[in-house]
Amino acid sequence: MIPVTTKVTNEKVLQNAVNRFKERGIILPTFEQQRNPDLIPDKIKDQLKNIGLWEINPLNLFRITWKNEPKDKGGLFGKVNYIELPKELTGIDAKIVLLLGKWFPTGAHKVGAAYGCLAPRITTGEFDPTYHKAVWPSTGNYCRGGAFDSKLMGTESVAILPEEMSKERFTWLKEVIGSEVIATHGCESNVKEIYDKCWEIKDTRPDCIIFNQFDEFGNAAWHYNTTGKAVEEVYNEVKTKNGKLAAYVSATGSAGTIAAGDYLRTFAPHIKVVASEALQCPTLLMNGFGGHRIEGIGDKHVPWVHNVKNTDVVTAIDDEDCMRIFRLFNEKEGHKYLKSVGISQEMIDNLHLIGISGIGNILSAIKTAKYYEMTADDVIISIATDSADMYQSRLEELTHQKGNYTEIQAIKDFEKCMLGTKADTMKELGYNDRKAIHNLKYFTWVEQQGKEVEDLNQLWYDREIWDKLFGQVNRWDELIREFNERTGLLKG
Repeated sequence: MIPVTTKVTNEKVLQNAVNRFKERGIILPTFEQQRNPDLIPDKIKDQLKNIGLWEINPLNLFRITWKNEPKDKGGLFGKVNYIELPKELTGIDAKIVLLLGKWFPTGAHKVGAAYGCLAPRITTGEFDPTYHKAVWPSTGNYCRGGAFDSKLMGTESVAILPEEMSKERFTWLKEVIGSEVIATHGCESNVKEIYDKCWEIKDTRPDCIIFNQFDEFGNAAWHYNTTGKAVEEVYNEVKTKNGKLAAYVSATGSAGTIAAGDYLRTFAPHIKVVASEALQCPTLLMNGFGGHRIEGIGDKHVPWVHNVKNTDVVTAIDDEDCMRIFRLFNEKEGHKYLKSVGISQEMIDNLHLIGISGIGNILSAIKTAKYYEMTADDVIISIATDSADMYQSRLEELTHQKGNYTEIQAIKDFEKCMLGTKADTMKELGYNDRKAIHNLKYFTWVEQQGKEVEDLNQLWYDREIWDKLFGQVNRWDELIREFNERTGLLKG
């Protein structure tokens, strides 16, 4: 049976964690506080006024929220950070809105997914921060978020990511966090190599506990309860009088973020939940394989935590289109051209808030809108996991490969890659299509990673299992409050 984390398993380990947190002044926020920062105690907010967003300070655990004030230092909380794209940019009538991961610590929302994995293990006595190291296998932002959370929670980390990821990731992990960093062979699509390294660590290093985002339900549960609620708030803010939440688009990656779609369906049952992937590695679209450049998306397998039954559409995005639009959004000549076609300066100034996978999500949203012939009353919400700040080295590489960016190139890129997006390389999923994708989990998770066939079938046939898995967060909040009570720090 799929395990549900609801009780303390080792009192001695739990006491070690309590002692470590008390010594270092670490207070755990509840998931409820991450959804609604108004519930954070005023004495914590007062201290946050003097702390930078990325600072290695335990109080920044309270900044794991979509509602951070968009400031690098001293900000508190407000509404969900998002950007609404105008028709002049997208070429469609439907509204496309992106939640912004830029204003999380580390510049990406993956600190939340990692928190959803580590906090329950600490408060149930499954992870000893005085002995264990937290291993974070990832294709980029998750291992950064996990390493950051580990540091703030008084433990050490091991980050595993493909060697071809942007150099900004490696530099920050080594020089700022001091994490042990393991670079595996390949690019975004080489997830199997990451899994192999995890098995090696599991077999040889008993002090290491692996938090594999692809099979950690804390990842999906955090997004269901936190990202889902954030999307709902944004939708209520931007919808028209006759508007409806028509679609939610998410790059599959670890299948954590797409779990917000499960929550959204509870109040918008006709929503289209859209999974976006790279055309160069169309795993969900056509059982394909390959390598690509949309950083942040793992491929060539279906994550264990993906509730495929709740996915309506698969879109495949050409990574070349993403890289061309990335230059358009971030080069001086690109900005100049966009201004000439009616894009406001304010919008142009905010385009750097969208990273490469966010651009892929925009293109998936446009495909979806064209396929379903959506109107101005339709709202499509997606995610910009991170910002262009994470990929400045990629801009340098593109300049070296293709030369300086010109206005002629901007015209080509905007017309072809943005306005020319078509409702192709996508698939509307029927019941058997969904089941076929779910069945692909067998080859990774049962044959390679030691899962049980009975558990695989439970994820498909048990109509209550996903609600139980997402609903664990309520019990986790009880455990967090009990843990903080034992440290006594909230009374100080």
